[in-house]
Amino acid sequence: MRFLVSLFLLCVSFKFSYADTLYLKNGRSIDGIIESDNGRTVRLVVGVNSSVSFLKTEIESIVKSPEQDYQALRQKWEKQKVAQEEKMAKLKLEEEALPNAVDFSHSQQGIAVNVTLNNKVNARMVLDTGASSIIITRKIAEDLKINLTKVEPDMKVQVADGRQISAKRIILESVEVQGVEVKNVEGAILLDDAGNLGFGDGLLGMSFLKRFNFKVDQREKKLILEKL
Repeated sequence: MRFLVSLFLLCVSFKFSYADTLYLKNGRSIDGIIESDNGRTVRLVVGVNSSVSFLKTEIESIVKSPEQDYQALRQKWEKQKVAQEEKMAKLKLEEEALPNAVDFSHSQQGIAVNVTLNNKVNARMVLDTGASSIIITRKIAEDLKINLTKVEPDMKVQVADGRQISAKRIILESVEVQGVEVKNVEGAILLDDAGNLGFGDGLLGMSFLKRFNFKVDQREKKLILEKL
């Protein structure tokens, strides 16, 4: 029986013996790996990229583990870090999947929303489910620092009055509508001087909208976007 108790204590000791332990004068203890001890303070690593320092006057005693046990502790911390990152990524995906209510107003051409392009240019765009991609004006393209002198038209866009306007296909790095962001969105730059087309800075077309289940709440003036 005494042998079994001794074996049990040995197993418990082995299981928890791979951390240095600081016993503090306030009754607390903390486990980790002692990184440095300059005689005045002790720095204890307590996780991946995480450490804490204590004055020697705060410490009652120190119990150190063998050097070979530290690797097991570091592996444990790394697993905890990976698990936490996976948990945060899952929570982020769940949060992004929740419907977002975006404010809109009515313009000459329809529903207008505030949009941020490539995280740097703000635009006022009209919702258009008939447009296959986002369409931006020449001015917005210039604000985005696109060198239009080197841009050749490769498509035609039909505007509301029936005119065919030369345009250039592009990929926008980011399109954000009041906190709802989509990366790498197909768009088109209107290259002809078509005058006032009535849709402000452009059209928010299906290359953005197809990433969502969306509906318009006319009463509350909200565009509801739910990521697919």
